[in-house]
Amino acid sequence: MSISNSPRVGFLQPLNKVGQEESSIPKILLSKGLNVVGRNCIPVTDKRLSRKHLSINVASDGSSEVSVEGTNPVVLRTKGERKKLLSGEKWKIEDGDIIELIPGHYFFKYVASGGEKNEKLMSNKQKRCWDEESSYSKDRVRNKKRINGESELEPLAEQSKKKRFENNGKETDKSSEGIRQFNVPNSKLPSTFRLLRVQGLPAWANTNTVSINDVIQGNVILAILSNYMVDIDWLLSACPLLKKVPNVLVIHGESDGILEYMKRKKPASWILHKPPLPISFGTHHSKAMLLVYPQGVRVVVHTANLIHVDWNNKSQGLWMQDFPWKDNNGASKGCGFESDLIDYLTMLKWPEFNVDLPALGSYSIKPSFFKKFDYTSAVVRLIASVPGYHSGSNLKKWGHMKLRTVLQECTFSEEFQKSPLVYQFSSLGSLDEKWMLEFASSMSAGVTRDKKPLGVGEPLIIWPTVEDVRNSLEGYAAGNAIPSPLKNVEKAFLKKYWAKWKANHSGRCRAMPHIKTFTRYNGQNLAWFLLTSANLSKAAWGALQKGNSQLMIRSYELGVLFLPSSIKPGCGFSCTDIAKSSDDNGGLQKSSETKRMKLVTLNWQGDQTEVIQLPVPYELPPKPYSREDVPWSWDRHYAEKDVYGQVWPRQVKLYACQDS
Repeated sequence: MSISNSPRVGFLQPLNKVGQEESSIPKILLSKGLNVVGRNCIPVTDKRLSRKHLSINVASDGSSEVSVEGTNPVVLRTKGERKKLLSGEKWKIEDGDIIELIPGHYFFKYVASGGEKNEKLMSNKQKRCWDEESSYSKDRVRNKKRINGESELEPLAEQSKKKRFENNGKETDKSSEGIRQFNVPNSKLPSTFRLLRVQGLPAWANTNTVSINDVIQGNVILAILSNYMVDIDWLLSACPLLKKVPNVLVIHGESDGILEYMKRKKPASWILHKPPLPISFGTHHSKAMLLVYPQGVRVVVHTANLIHVDWNNKSQGLWMQDFPWKDNNGASKGCGFESDLIDYLTMLKWPEFNVDLPALGSYSIKPSFFKKFDYTSAVVRLIASVPGYHSGSNLKKWGHMKLRTVLQECTFSEEFQKSPLVYQFSSLGSLDEKWMLEFASSMSAGVTRDKKPLGVGEPLIIWPTVEDVRNSLEGYAAGNAIPSPLKNVEKAFLKKYWAKWKANHSGRCRAMPHIKTFTRYNGQNLAWFLLTSANLSKAAWGALQKGNSQLMIRSYELGVLFLPSSIKPGCGFSCTDIAKSSDDNGGLQKSSETKRMKLVTLNWQGDQTEVIQLPVPYELPPKPYSREDVPWSWDRHYAEKDVYGQVWPRQVKLYACQDS
């Protein structure tokens, strides 16, 4: 607990669930000024309790104020009333008020200086409030709720909590905490991706993770931010450096109402652009950044909208690599990565604009500008989607046909013949069995070293259950970012595909996935792995038409494909760290000339020198749904209360300000 050196002015008295003093937890002493309370000062191992759950600010006049510091809420019982405070909210408290930290239900009575005589007393009103709350909680656990008049959702929350934390608060289901060992040298970083940091998780679960300030840093002289949702207020507060970037282009997919608000709030020099959507029901959904530095360009492909909850509360992935400027003599040749990037940027049709880049000169910022950088060290391939009816030479340029084309050019180990596929995403389109086979055919492309086709693999769909969402870090609010209607989710043919979101080894069981990944695997070995903005839908991936001669795509998407490959020279280059720019490849270059690096999960066991570990957040092989599991759909009513005492549907705030 963080406290000042001032004299003690009170304490928090631990209570049990029936309002009696709890002897197993010591009192928490309070001083004048700011006192931070959380797992660091409460001797329990429950990982649901935030390290900085709340703060209590005791003023010189004796008044005290509670502020919720973490993502989990706090419930106050004050003057016979119950008040729930969410993250960032504050409330004045008085002697005798009850503070409950949830989830976990840790109760404390605030005892102010001079209030010790009341330490063992509670007003009848407070006791009545307490008793009613306890009775309500017991009833909630006992109840079984009917959903939509059809499926019955068993109240498994308490059982699952007990099972997960029965070993002194440590998750016991295959909890190897594999992400602890994810420490990647600079030479390998561009060959893998990283998870975004999640608030409220233990430190081990955030090993080698990144936040937005780890990405947008240094002397950025031009930034192109591509996304679907953009919260200007949050973005500028979370990343103040952007206010100093002289040239910023925001490519977005926002509605007209949000766009008007963005125009009012953006810095004057920023340019906003929404790419054309020629086919109805399409979106600009790609999530990427191009950050230009005096030393080169940083290319970032990720899965998070530019809003608070996406960068703090959800399972997300991010890949980035820095590339230097090409030599003036033009000797540096193009490559597949460069062609893919320029082709994609050209389709966005942003308005060209001129900028003066310090010490570099004046440039017209258009897609061809990005040919000035040397991408030959890129290990990944870009897999993009753009709206349109693609035929002829463009048929294999976009969507799942682009992925099919790239995989067809690759050779894989024999172990991946007929091996299974995984589709993991956060929004499910309206699908049919014919398209699922078309999609699986693209995902299954490739041959073995003796030129035998790998063959079509059997897919599983990793998708959160209703219980996963209800017990998540955000409760039902997380379901707002898993926006699939019942009519799409409950198609009979999909039942054989459902698999659980299990993420013990990455500590992300309760951080609902907004990450989108597709892979082919055998055990903990990966044939390839795709991190992308694309969900499982025809709009995102395209659907073949006219005897397979045309591919129709509605939306913009962007992803990076990881393949077994050597570590290329220059992978350690950095635009922000000169020391890393000269970083060698750890002796891997010589061996990579004769042996490719295998792709493996965090749970892979063996020699680490010839593998690229990918922090796949979910466990492989996936575990199919049981009979009791119900896939989440966001347009159904859920009466079983979540960890915040809420039911669904409910309004969810996504933007820092929603007055538009």
